[in-house]
Amino acid sequence: MHAKARGLDADQFFLDLEDSVAPAAKEQARHNIVASLLEGGWGDKVRVVRVNDWTTQWTYQDVMTVVGAAGDQIDAIMLPKVQTPGQVEALDLLLTQIEMEKGFDVGAIGIEVQLENALGMVNLEAIATASARVETLVYGPADLMASLNMKSLIVGGQPKGYPADAYHYILMRILMVARANGLQAIDGPFGLIRDIPAFEEATWRSAALGFDGKWVLHPGQIGPANSIFSPAQEEYDKAENILDAYAWYTSPEGGALGAVMLGDDFIDEASRKMAAVIAAKGRSAGLKRTAAWTRPEP
Repeated sequence: MHAKARGLDADQFFLDLEDSVAPAAKEQARHNIVASLLEGGWGDKVRVVRVNDWTTQWTYQDVMTVVGAAGDQIDAIMLPKVQTPGQVEALDLLLTQIEMEKGFDVGAIGIEVQLENALGMVNLEAIATASARVETLVYGPADLMASLNMKSLIVGGQPKGYPADAYHYILMRILMVARANGLQAIDGPFGLIRDIPAFEEATWRSAALGFDGKWVLHPGQIGPANSIFSPAQEEYDKAENILDAYAWYTSPEGGALGAVMLGDDFIDEASRKMAAVIAAKGRSAGLKRTAAWTRPEP
């Protein structure tokens, strides 16, 4: 799986020491991860390791072994089942000591916080600001569903009988706290890996809200996720045109206007901010403009 991941069209991967690894295999898994990281070949993918949570006996040795041997090959540590800011602070302190001892750049390794229980959601603001290393808030649906006593056996699936989106509040809370603190918001996995239409439906919900991405559990989910989180070509072209037109019309040459019509659309500073979001997503996805705006004749 490590070897296959190198060639997949995902922006980030994480090598796991937590739920996908049996207790008896934890120690060997640490060494497997170190070997994979040192072997290289990951290109420009973000390299993350998910350690076990602080309520287990494995967290300390996970961090010591993996970061101690391959810390300069790790972009972030994912900390699962975070419940309190103190758990983030403890990881920060441990990472700092390892970085100092090994001569790595202190603070270079980020922290991805995985929210998987009710207490973590209640303490979310304090958790998000517990360390300058925190880069990302990740929704962990399976454990959070269990934590809430939610009646479903499908990871990320809607519980039967609820007439709306059962996860809307959870997703919006994560998104609000992430945006208020300049962090990424990432939606978690969807368990029915062969049901691509159901995966797409779940993905559209978080993408529409403004999340930065979603986990994939299988290569078959990568293409749909990339497509859904990228703007359509027409939408991208329009966003770039709004940016160009607004920059022109607000300039002295363009009349120093703060609000103008662009075709049938009224655009102003708020429109510019919205367009900047879509344009950034398109550029990140590698889109190129196909229809550029031209300045009006004098």
